[in-house]
Amino acid sequence: MSKLNNINKDVNMLVAFVVLLAVIAAVVLVGIFMIKPDKEVIQGEVEFTEIRVSGKIPARIEKFTVKEGQYVAEGDTLVLLNSPEIMAKLSQARAAEKAASAVNQKALRGASDEQIKAAYEMWQKAKAGLDVAKASFERVQKVYEQGVVPAQKRDEAEANYKAMLATEQAAKSQYDMAMRGADQEDKDAALAQLSRARGAVAEVRSYISETVLTSPISGKISEIFPQRGELVGSGAPIMNVIDTADVWVTFNLREKDCADFLEGTEFTAFVPALKDKEISLKVNYVKDMGSFAAWKATKVAGEFDSKTFEIRAVPTEKVDGLVAGMSVIVKR
Repeated sequence: MSKLNNINKDVNMLVAFVVLLAVIAAVVLVGIFMIKPDKEVIQGEVEFTEIRVSGKIPARIEKFTVKEGQYVAEGDTLVLLNSPEIMAKLSQARAAEKAASAVNQKALRGASDEQIKAAYEMWQKAKAGLDVAKASFERVQKVYEQGVVPAQKRDEAEANYKAMLATEQAAKSQYDMAMRGADQEDKDAALAQLSRARGAVAEVRSYISETVLTSPISGKISEIFPQRGELVGSGAPIMNVIDTADVWVTFNLREKDCADFLEGTEFTAFVPALKDKEISLKVNYVKDMGSFAAWKATKVAGEFDSKTFEIRAVPTEKVDGLVAGMSVIVKR
């Protein structure tokens, strides 16, 4: 009886041992088939080309014609600016142009009929005086040769004749100048002055055109910075316009991961914000981010510094609903 009990006890222990081995084997099999390592996750971010709209002149915001989130077409009016100083400069430039135009017209026209007539009368008067002075000098010269008058009288008559001759020549020059008009140099100077004045008017008008700012592209208004009535400086950004047609996803990858994302590579990702919608992307840009983004090796041997690269990929087809800043996930 005792021997039978011992046999039963050994059998029970063997069965228990076998069951234990079976349980361990089952756990190992479950671990092998059910527990798998998580896939590597690479996260990127959606980006768009963004244009800043700004003016060339200091001005005050008079009116916005768009709102944030609104879609606009290229050339649509975005904001109206008000600059009284520019309008005042336009008045000054127009007055300068008018004065320069008058000077140019005078140079082209030459002397008036009244001025020409007056110059002719002065010349005729000088000619008459010259004739009298010449006749007087000739008479005095004859009687001087006869010894009737002293040399002083003869010299006075000669001096008067020469003075009247110079006066007649000067009067004739004035008449000739009046008939000929302004010199070519004076005409060129007047024309140059008029061109300069017209250039100043055109410059001010170009500034006035900057008081109406239009959209340089078709896109979406992402952000408006100042409020209506605020003063903005020259070149200060007023609003941003997103080019919704120019979208890409940026990934920052360590050097060891770049082999799967070379330029021209296509891959699939999903967008959590769009209910894990799958999208197809194609790499079109790879660039080293510089030494500041390098992973430094901690060991002297067996490791090397690993650089970080910026990878850009564009959707292979249009994806509705993408917004700048959305995450894009790639699992490997």
